[in-house]
Amino acid sequence: MAITVEAVHRKVQYTSTGSAGPYAFSFKVLAATDIKVSVDATLKTVTTHYTTAYNSDGTGSVTFTSGNTPANGETVVIKRELDVTQSTDYVANDPFPAASHEDALDRLTMIA
Repeated sequence: MAITVEAVHRKVQYTSTGSAGPYAFSFKVLAATDIKVSVDATLKTVTTHYTTAYNSDGTGSVTFTSGNTPANGETVVIKRELDVTQSTDYVANDPFPAASHEDALDRLTMIA
């Protein structure tokens, strides 16, 4: 999946109305672990406190799980925060897959 990384903000903030969501984000991510979600500065955990849904362009949304809905007036922050790692490994004389190469370049761009 080749998607160009746009020059957009990597953080979105909402004031909760007491809704579980979904709370959308318009920046690209490659995996659920690429985002950090906090409610009133308290970091939340994916699958425990919220679930994620992704669009084909890498954007998506966060929905809080039962019992973890932010209260009315609380601040919900979703931000892209990638670990600085390089996990793409190219082996000599193997095929050069465009999708994994594109994702590796996108990851470097997002880290920068």
